[in-house]
Amino acid sequence: MASLTVRPADTSVAQALNDLPILATPTLINIFEGACTAALSEHLDSGETSITSNFAVTTHASVGVGIEIRANATCIEIEGSICKFNIEVHQGTRLIASGAIERKIVDRVSFAARIAAESISREAI
Repeated sequence: MASLTVRPADTSVAQALNDLPILATPTLINIFEGACTAALSEHLDSGETSITSNFAVTTHASVGVGIEIRANATCIEIEGSICKFNIEVHQGTRLIASGAIERKIVDRVSFAARIAAESISREAI
């Protein structure tokens, strides 16, 4: 579970997505990812972390500034290093959004080293 009280910076207008002061989609995805990460945290081995590999989100309702929302993530399947989650965000009992996220479990050090090496090689170009 993850929760958020929508702030002005969390809105579509603040993130230059449109002119409406409603919860922005990137912030919605962020709370989904937070719920998945929290659900996985106690199951990861030392040195492991997870990254999002796929997501699909459907918005059912909009919320504005000052509204508290809660995200729930339920792991529905594990295939190798991929954990699949069903996700929902609610304002009280009202469904705001739902969807699915897949998170891949990776070794933190080797993943970070690979990304750093890619960054260094791009800088050399």
